[in-house]
Amino acid sequence: MANDTSAPAGTKAMTLRPWLRRLEETGRLAIARPGVSLRHELGGIANRLDGRKATFFPAAGHGGMAVVSGLLSDRNWMAEALGLTSATLLGAFQNAVARPVRWVETDNAPCQQIIHEDGNLLPLLPIPTHNEHDSGPYITAGLLIVRSPGTGIQNVAIHRLQVSGPRELGALLLPRHTLAFFNEAEADGRDLDAAIVIGVSPACLLASQAIVPLNTDELEIAGALSGAPLEVVKCLGSELRVPADAEIVIEGRIKANARAMEGPFGEFPQYYGERAKRHVIAVDRVTHRRDPLFHTIVGGGLEHLLLGAIPREATILSTLRRNFPSVRDIHLALGGVGRYHLYVQLGSHNRGEAKNVIMGCFAAHYDIKHVVAVDQDVDIHDPRSVEWAVATRFQADRDLVVVSGAQGSKLDPSTDDGYGAKMGLDATIPHGAPEMRFTRIRVPGQEEIDLAARIDPDATLATIPGWQP
Repeated sequence: MANDTSAPAGTKAMTLRPWLRRLEETGRLAIARPGVSLRHELGGIANRLDGRKATFFPAAGHGGMAVVSGLLSDRNWMAEALGLTSATLLGAFQNAVARPVRWVETDNAPCQQIIHEDGNLLPLLPIPTHNEHDSGPYITAGLLIVRSPGTGIQNVAIHRLQVSGPRELGALLLPRHTLAFFNEAEADGRDLDAAIVIGVSPACLLASQAIVPLNTDELEIAGALSGAPLEVVKCLGSELRVPADAEIVIEGRIKANARAMEGPFGEFPQYYGERAKRHVIAVDRVTHRRDPLFHTIVGGGLEHLLLGAIPREATILSTLRRNFPSVRDIHLALGGVGRYHLYVQLGSHNRGEAKNVIMGCFAAHYDIKHVVAVDQDVDIHDPRSVEWAVATRFQADRDLVVVSGAQGSKLDPSTDDGYGAKMGLDATIPHGAPEMRFTRIRVPGQEEIDLAARIDPDATLATIPGWQP
């Protein structure tokens, strides 16, 4: 049963605790002994089990609160938690982005069962320090929710959050929607209300990474992914709405005209994000469930990579298909840290079209650094299959695309603060090639052979008549 990762018939999207039970029932949850150290040991155990088992740490550190990690460290797990298959995951995400479902408000919120007006973080929450040179404890799986000062529409995202003081967090805000809302507030000399939500459903985690236009509330995408409106509750000190069944909520404000040193921190490229002056969040209060669970994501681990990769794939696929009907599927390879290497599978296409598709990929997201275009007989989820296509169908003087001086990822240490080069490889079959030159070998009827009927599991060499060693 441990290898069965298909969603049972009729399965609906699960919230955090039912998903933990499902992992336990199928042999995919490891429960640690109490008292695992929050400094490095917890992250080390989670990394050792990454992609094979999620981890549950009861009474982590010196407190009584449990920590969970690795909940979604496999693409199939992500689909299963949403009641989907891996093959239908991108389509379901695309549909949720196109048809969000408005949330509904409730007054009965488990996340507000316990209220701490003294929001002193470290005595209260088991916040781990993961990688060797991380500057200290970090909240890594918290949804940062803010609200546009102009429209009142929320934005939901995951940002790295350094514990900088008893009631202070340092935040890396890249030039995206959270920062746009903050800049609007700061221009008027005002702080921006913020809520950090820890321990949410897989649908909320995945929706938080959606690449959507400004003034799109990702909690509505989470509702569409879940198949029902998400229940939210108003924060105690602001107009922000947060998932009602969350484990922990930290209420605070991103402070206007305040910056402080933050970092280094182990990021998704599996290098450290540098130390620099960043934005500051003042903590006002903490609310949580009775006996809450603290979710942490180890920087650079599979959960970190997949949560970023899958929403990007859905968005990039939609963008490419609008311009190139030949595009069948795409995959952000984990070898490219789920951001930088994109494999594109093409159906029937015109001469030169693969190169146009490659350039369209670069335009679809600035993080994309290397693109490989292949034919539909190549499995883009199998790196060996893609490498085979490059080895047998690609010639550098004919099929290579290089773009110099382009915008890339600032977290790619090989760039000059995000300024670098991009490369595309057209590994599709050349147009006009003789038919047999690129016909793949195959054994007829191989897939239809009933191995159980043809292989004797009890046989040994000693049982074969006439066998002599």
